[in-house]
Amino acid sequence: MKKSASDMLASLSGAALPCDNEIYKRLCRAREFIDDCFEHELDLRQISRQAFFSPYHFLRLFRQAFHQTPHQYLIARRIEKAKDLLAAGDLSVTEICLKVGFQSLGSFSSLFRKQVGVPPTCYRSQMYPRFHIAVLYPEIAIPACFLMMFAPPPANARKQFSRSIPA
Repeated sequence: MKKSASDMLASLSGAALPCDNEIYKRLCRAREFIDDCFEHELDLRQISRQAFFSPYHFLRLFRQAFHQTPHQYLIARRIEKAKDLLAAGDLSVTEICLKVGFQSLGSFSSLFRKQVGVPPTCYRSQMYPRFHIAVLYPEIAIPACFLMMFAPPPANARKQFSRSIPA
C-alpha cells in the first residue's frame, strides 16, 4: 500500500503537520526543478529556494519524502540522461559528461560505473546495437528482452572472453 503525502510527511516529526500536502507539493516543485535543470551546476541553496525552505530543513524533508538526498537524485537524473545519450551513440563520452552537467570526466565515469555496473564506454558498446535495431525497425515492436538476447554482442566481447580462458 502506498503512503499518502500526509503520512510520509507526518513521520518527519512524529506528529501530523498542519500543511503537509503543501509541503509535499513544495518538495515536488524542487524535484521538478532538478529534472528541468540537471545539466546546470546546482547547489542545495538553489534547489531549496524552489521549495521555500532553508537548505538544511529542505535536505531533511526531501530525504524523508523521497528516500534520497537532493544530490543523489540529481546524480541519478544525470546518469539516466547519460545512458540515453550513450545508447544513441551520437556524442563522445566526454561530450556527454559535460552535456549532462558533470564537471569532470573522472567523476562521471566512476559514478556511472558505480550506479550502472559498467563504465560508460562498455555501456555504449552493449546498448548501441540494441538501440539502433529499434530505430531501424520502429514499426516492429521488439521486446527489450529480445533485444538483449539477440542483438549482436559488443565488438570487444570476444576479446574479453578469450582473456578469461587460460591457455
